[in-house]
Amino acid sequence: MPERTLDVVVIGAGPAGLSAALILGRACRNVLVCDRDTPRSWASKAVHGFLTRDGIKPTQFREIARRELSRYHNVKMLTVEVTRARKIADGTFEIALGMRRVKCRKVLIATGVMDRLPRIAGIERFYGTSVFHCPYCDGWEVRGKPVAVYAKGESAVEMARAMTAWTRDIALCTNGSKLSKTDLLKLRRNDIQVCEQPIRHLAGTGGRLEAIEFEDGSSLPRAALFFDTRCSGQSQLAESLGCRFNRRGGIRCGRYEATDVPGVFVAGNIIKDVQLSIVAAAEGARAAFGINRSLSREDFDRRSTGRRRISHPAVTDA
Repeated sequence: MPERTLDVVVIGAGPAGLSAALILGRACRNVLVCDRDTPRSWASKAVHGFLTRDGIKPTQFREIARRELSRYHNVKMLTVEVTRARKIADGTFEIALGMRRVKCRKVLIATGVMDRLPRIAGIERFYGTSVFHCPYCDGWEVRGKPVAVYAKGESAVEMARAMTAWTRDIALCTNGSKLSKTDLLKLRRNDIQVCEQPIRHLAGTGGRLEAIEFEDGSSLPRAALFFDTRCSGQSQLAESLGCRFNRRGGIRCGRYEATDVPGVFVAGNIIKDVQLSIVAAAEGARAAFGINRSLSREDFDRRSTGRRRISHPAVTDA
């Protein structure tokens, strides 16, 4: 059984979880941050679009954040996977950390997502250097260069259109998927080359893409490739707690990132809205505000009715 009741357990230590932990720590809350150390940015060379941190290495970003959190004795961090979370009879939550258990009043799920690389031979060698999933993160570095877009179905035209902000030399590769005549006409009127033939493999050296080679023997010189494939959540904790999902597959939330399950909040890419590090950090801060607001109201109402307040000792080695 749990040994103590914490104010909050934050699950996930990306920009969203770390930002939330900072706000909650400064609000004098006892917080445990749990992370299994599988960041979405594992292949990224730099974080971009984050004011004052543009171009920083993701590992360095996390190191700075953890160092800042270490100032707060009421915030503790563990490298551990949360294997289960459930609401118990008294309205609090039991969190399983392997064979151990902790108890908390609120839960913030910030476990993030993981990208699914297209099934193209050799793509792993280029991912993070010249193959990317986000033009807002890496488009500037290849501005004006010949770029390929890998996408299928409805997202194909959307992704190609998005890339026009960074370059006008765009080739849309559908890897065997066919586009409608209407879409083909739109793309060609915007000088976007369309390659519907299946891809054999990517060619280049040192992680630098040089060409896309197709099954029919043709080759397309390109300096970078941006893909649009589905990303998947890194845990099923939200489902197990009964959270609902939106049409994009993200966890549905309302004001201050509160889910439909009382006491459960979400932040970061699992919401599947604007997927930028700085936005994830902002969502973490909003969720922390909502969590602290909820805790303060509960304690205020408890004291107002004369009920005994739950004791929250400082976090030690959960």
